[in-house]
Amino acid sequence: MNVTLNKTDSVNATISVEVVKNDYIKEVDDSLKDLRKNAVIPGFRKGMVPPSFLRQKYFKSILVEELNKLVSKNLSGYINDNDISILGEPLPVKEQELIDFDKQEDFTFTFDVGLSPEINVKISKEDIVPYYILQSSEEMIDKQVEHIRSQYGDYAEVEVIEENDIVKGKLIEVDEKGEPVENGIIVESASLLPKYIKNEEEKAKILNAKLNSTIIFNPYSAYDGNEAELSSFLKIEKEKVNNHKNDFTFEIDEISSFKAAEINQDLFDKAFGQGTIDSEETFRNKIKESIAQQLTPQSDYKFFIDTIKYLEERASGLQFPDEFLKRWLLASDENKTPESVEEDYPKIIKDLTIHIIKELLIKENNITIEESELQEYARRVTRAQFAQYGMYDIPDETVEQYSQDMLKKKESYRSLGDKIFEDKLMKVLKEQITMESKEISIEEFKELIK
Repeated sequence: MNVTLNKTDSVNATISVEVVKNDYIKEVDDSLKDLRKNAVIPGFRKGMVPPSFLRQKYFKSILVEELNKLVSKNLSGYINDNDISILGEPLPVKEQELIDFDKQEDFTFTFDVGLSPEINVKISKEDIVPYYILQSSEEMIDKQVEHIRSQYGDYAEVEVIEENDIVKGKLIEVDEKGEPVENGIIVESASLLPKYIKNEEEKAKILNAKLNSTIIFNPYSAYDGNEAELSSFLKIEKEKVNNHKNDFTFEIDEISSFKAAEINQDLFDKAFGQGTIDSEETFRNKIKESIAQQLTPQSDYKFFIDTIKYLEERASGLQFPDEFLKRWLLASDENKTPESVEEDYPKIIKDLTIHIIKELLIKENNITIEESELQEYARRVTRAQFAQYGMYDIPDETVEQYSQDMLKKKESYRSLGDKIFEDKLMKVLKEQITMESKEISIEEFKELIK
């Protein structure tokens, strides 16, 4: 077996794989022997088919199969062993000589390969890239303060109904004279939230009503005939909602009003731990720091894409194996046409340049990931996905099941790996390059991201 590389220019080459009889004959003979043991052919007992018959009938197809395996293995092995950076996949040369499997014993297979262009991605402290530090506004801090106050707030009994209160009492269906309807609906402990009432006239009948008073209103009108809401409020099946369009009396037994927590030491201790915060000023500063930490990933992301762009500009004018790449793109996707490849080619080259830059940076900085890191990252992503729906106390076994299902999917596995590589590469870039810190508002940052 002989494999040779022949460079035609800096980004194009051919690789020839020369195969002689001794390279494949043992495997072919072994395959024929295995076939003889198991072949079921009319006219012959199992295992008793004459070898000459099998060789005449199956030798060529087995030879082709073994040659394919042998060439593929040695071609990829040569590329890997010699650390040859190729683009796409090797393609048989257009002018490949026809092979006569009936007469030839030695074969030569030649492939076109596109070589990755050389890019200088070495960076140092002399390289300067802006790092945008997002500033939290007073409005953002105010919103977070209110969020924390709400988080540690509680309900208190009050005397008069306001829009955000929870009202409980006895609900009775009445007729036009205000008398209870025979066999009508009675709900002993109905619960009402004024803010969800859609009809403003009906809402007005409830707001400012006092504890222990009785009001008359029309639930059907109040909820605009919404079957789901009426079914829940009246404690009946949805199908029966339209049978109860009467007014109802509502005897108000309880009014609960949510009160946000006061800004005091008790709130400071609950939010950030005993004795950590001792004043409102320190409280707001702590929130400001927390917001800054939440915004850091966005700053990092912007820094990362700016650094890659900086290196991409440095690599402008690179030569690519254009003819080979276009041919490979057509061969790898049956839906592509020469016209679509030509149209998409500039963007493909841009994306390919960025990919090469990232790969070289990862290689030069010896960045690797372990399977255990992928497993742990998948668990973190799984917990974050559940948290989006307010589900925080997810059992470990459930997280493990979902994360393993995620890793079984080829796309998810690669996506998680890419993210870990980028996170590690980010840390390296921040250490090696000079970050020019620039404070910026959220609004200005959004414009930059656009």
